[in-house]
Amino acid sequence: MKKIGVVGCGLMGAGITEVCARAGLDVVVAESTDAAAEAGRARLEKSLQRAESKGRIESAADVLAKIRVVTDLNELADRDLVVEAIVEDEDAKTDLFRQLDKIVTSPDAILASNTSSIPIMKLGVVTSRPQNVLGIHFFNPVPVLKLVELVPSIVTAPEVTERAREFVEATLGKQAIDCQDRAGFVVNALLIPFILSAIRMLESGFASAEDIDQGLVLGAAHPQGPLALADLIGLDTTKAVAESLYEEFKEPLYAAPPLLARMVDAGLLGRKTNRGFYTYS
Repeated sequence: MKKIGVVGCGLMGAGITEVCARAGLDVVVAESTDAAAEAGRARLEKSLQRAESKGRIESAADVLAKIRVVTDLNELADRDLVVEAIVEDEDAKTDLFRQLDKIVTSPDAILASNTSSIPIMKLGVVTSRPQNVLGIHFFNPVPVLKLVELVPSIVTAPEVTERAREFVEATLGKQAIDCQDRAGFVVNALLIPFILSAIRMLESGFASAEDIDQGLVLGAAHPQGPLALADLIGLDTTKAVAESLYEEFKEPLYAAPPLLARMVDAGLLGRKTNRGFYTYS
């Protein structure tokens, strides 16, 4: 797979685009508006210039030359693999997969989702090729973190999963793990209840955000605390994943605490808005 498409050039989409271009692939990334496309390109330029300054790549300009940022989904017609990285909303994703099914011409092309929690089967069934649909779930920041979850549905063809594994491991140099098609997959099914528990602890007044996070960093050797991690993930994404998990399993530990819902309603989404459980400059 040499021609890669990405839909969405936000935090995750830009990261996926970057790692593909750094691997020497031809990448087209689609955004919904001119303003979003400009913001996405600026995000890519900033990240690649930082990578160049740290000696991780030789030339940011050479990598950028492998990327086209567009606003027309039809530009993805000739892609071998298209990775969806839009908002964590089931209706938006299923609508996009319907469109991609009509646009991407090769019958062998893989349509993949970077969803954190939505069952892949729900995305596959809206296409005429569910056997070519699977989850390829990267982690933020994509250029840094090595893990990728591969999530085939019950009808994904085994050879499609193996092609995706070769792409992730041999081409991108990352480590793939296999997951069943259940909400949350492996990492978020374990991580989100942990984060929600920390939010409930803060909400109850049991401890401050700083003390909760310091307790896990200094007492359990975590690289960062659960509330700081929620800010990094995005509180809107954290809430969306929690809701998907709760919808599937109906377990109380997956229910989003009221504090999380109020913060999302207020637009306090973490690092992406410079304010969440902490304030960022």
